[in-house]
Amino acid sequence: MENSCCDTGHIISDRRSHHSEEVKKNLTSRLNRIEGQIRGIKGMIEKDVYCDDVITQLAATQSALNSVAKILLEGHLKGCVVDRLSEGDLDVLDEFVVTVQKLMKK
Repeated sequence: MENSCCDTGHIISDRRSHHSEEVKKNLTSRLNRIEGQIRGIKGMIEKDVYCDDVITQLAATQSALNSVAKILLEGHLKGCVVDRLSEGDLDVLDEFVVTVQKLMKK
């Protein structure tokens, strides 16, 4: 997987990741599929599909979202975090820990 990196500005709103076109295409494709899954789940609920079947689809969708998060987290660690550490910005470690904690709340 290609790395991405964030602009090293210290104002969060000014930071951007710089994903390769290949990574953006991959993430966009995954998110489009997830969007379709969500529409499908909505349709299942509207059609009174058996609850267990809906829950199974919800679990599959959550797994797909987790896969997107893993790709982004890996790129962030290998790109943004490494770059900022090499510049002596140790605050990025606390930021990274908070990010991982957000992902683990589920």
